[in-house]
Amino acid sequence: MSAVEPVMRNPGLPLDMSWVNRVHVNRSAVERRAATLTTRRTVKKEWQAAWLLRAITCIDLTALAGDDTPGNVLRLCAKARQPVRQELLESMGVPSLQTGAVCVYHNLIPTAVRALEGSSIPVAAVSTGFPAGQIPFEQKIREIEASVQAGAHEIDIVISRAHVLTGDWQALYDEVKAFREACGEAHLKTILATHELATLRNVGMASLVCMMAGADFIKTSTGKEPVNATLPVGLVMVRAIREYYEQTGWKVGFKPAGGIRTAKSSLDWLILMKEELGQDWLNNTLFRIGASGLLSDIERQLSYFVTGHYAAAQYNPLV
Repeated sequence: MSAVEPVMRNPGLPLDMSWVNRVHVNRSAVERRAATLTTRRTVKKEWQAAWLLRAITCIDLTALAGDDTPGNVLRLCAKARQPVRQELLESMGVPSLQTGAVCVYHNLIPTAVRALEGSSIPVAAVSTGFPAGQIPFEQKIREIEASVQAGAHEIDIVISRAHVLTGDWQALYDEVKAFREACGEAHLKTILATHELATLRNVGMASLVCMMAGADFIKTSTGKEPVNATLPVGLVMVRAIREYYEQTGWKVGFKPAGGIRTAKSSLDWLILMKEELGQDWLNNTLFRIGASGLLSDIERQLSYFVTGHYAAAQYNPLV
């Protein structure tokens, strides 16, 4: 995989409600566009294999279950370092490969940091009362600061959905801006929990406000909602990113998360990025996929590409 130029962090800007209030979303048009994304462009054979390899480099390999243990995280980190069997990589002429990050709860950050020592894989931590976000504001700030101190290089926060549902955009802006300051040098990913925001217009408005507050990424979901990442929601969010870039010159990343379990679905999201944002967003500095089970299916498809048959499950376990 070729090296990617570093992206200057989005510094944010003052809240501009005239811009936020101009957001309008035509749901039927969004749904039609999302439906055509997966039919207008296809990739086959060696091109599909290359896209799947790129998808692997963009995965935030995730362990966010109630029964997570240090052993689970150690196996996850080992898989992040070697996501595809070496003989398959060698057959495709790829010397090495790794995932974009490993994402864990706060208490397992030290385990992940030790397991990834010597690699360039960052540890991401969910924060601010993930997944519901229903804890006091000061506690959220302390949780971010503690995760950064423990070694997390990326912080995935959840916004207070109530600010969106009540139209208190100033409160949302102030909250995310404070989270960004608490992160320091760590990158901030803001989880909108889009299924809980009621309307696509709210998704678009919340996306803009979070970017104005200095978010490095905007992210669809916690993975814990009844409905998580969907292409219509993703389309609204990436178009907000595109508009923000056109108006300010600052690039903000995008992360769909939750329910992305198949190699085909990862290709759908890469196609969305290619069509709507272009080549600059097709790398892990500006695009991540939050997933736990996706990698197994991608490795299975790559095994088929190389050998002509699907490997048995025990040859490509996730952890």
